[in-house]
Amino acid sequence: MKRTVTLALLSILLVAAIIMKPDEAFRASLQGLTVWWNIVFPGLLPFLTLLELMTAFGVVHAFGTLLQPLMHKLFRLPGEAGVAVAFGWTGGFPCGAEATSSLRKSGALTAAQGNRLLALAHMPNPIFIIVVVGTGFLHRPELGVAILLVVWLAALAPALALARLAKRERAESASPPPANLLRRAAAAMRDARKRDGRSFGKLLGDGVTAAVYKLMAVGGFMIFCAVLVRLLAPAIPGIVPAYALPGLIESHIGSYAAATASFAGGLPWKAAAAAAVLSWGGFSAMLQAGAAVIGAGLSLRLLAVSRVLQSAIAFLLMLLAWKPISRLTDGIAPAFSAFSGREATSFVPSGAVRASELHTLWPYAPAVLLAFVGALLLLSALSAIAAKLRLR
Repeated sequence: MKRTVTLALLSILLVAAIIMKPDEAFRASLQGLTVWWNIVFPGLLPFLTLLELMTAFGVVHAFGTLLQPLMHKLFRLPGEAGVAVAFGWTGGFPCGAEATSSLRKSGALTAAQGNRLLALAHMPNPIFIIVVVGTGFLHRPELGVAILLVVWLAALAPALALARLAKRERAESASPPPANLLRRAAAAMRDARKRDGRSFGKLLGDGVTAAVYKLMAVGGFMIFCAVLVRLLAPAIPGIVPAYALPGLIESHIGSYAAATASFAGGLPWKAAAAAAVLSWGGFSAMLQAGAAVIGAGLSLRLLAVSRVLQSAIAFLLMLLAWKPISRLTDGIAPAFSAFSGREATSFVPSGAVRASELHTLWPYAPAVLLAFVGALLLLSALSAIAAKLRLR
């Protein structure tokens, strides 16, 4: 009851603020729409459609069988969790949450496993970090790669630690040899396809429809959060850093604000702040995850706690590893110079993302899909090796 009343009061206050400042709200909504169309839509549409197709054709079940030895050994999770991790780490918010919710609803995960997988798989888009944050905001593509690795490590560390503490919730039989693993994967794929039974045309139509519907919801969350940032900014005390509010609410706008803020520590602190914002994801990412896991019995409160922890780890890790990172990036910076594609431009101090300063992800969609396929194949190879070593 208290939660409902609080949300209702906040909604009324937001509507009142929009009515009082319609111009500010309109400009902020255009900013959120620009980010959604240039970054989120091309980054998510192929993955959300592919998730539906892979589930219906049994590909998720096949890879779940292949990845069982690796995922159980590392994270105490079933093999299908590896597919969710690959979706989340290559597609970005909320692909990992969608895949986790699908697995939980199908009964492949317990509630405890689903909460741990949600924290591991609900990750920012890697192409956004490299192309937009590294190249567009910091004008250092190699720093985008470094931030991406720090964000991933900050997620892996708690996941591995929690896996060591997790109870074995079901008995695990000895892993079969790799050849038998392949036969079991083929059988799982065939059985799942028979259970679904929809034609390819029906599947494709359902997949695209569901993906566009979910993307519209994501766009609504992003526009709402962009308007919220713009309307709340004047009420924030001057002692609070300008990047704190956007970083708390929306990761795309927040990473821009962090990358263009003035820090006494210079570039290392900018990179650390951007890594922290991206690891946290903002309330926008929480809302996206909440919409994805409705009916799955997963806890957003635990997800929020894990994001705060990952954000702190990413911030500290970037600062601690800055010297080796800077030595490495100084050596490879010339190789990235052509990737940047344009000279550094001066950003507006207000923190508003302009379309002219925003790299679009549309040209990178095929490359991201190839990266997803490569990630699944790499995980499968590692899992086969893990199964073979376990039998020795």
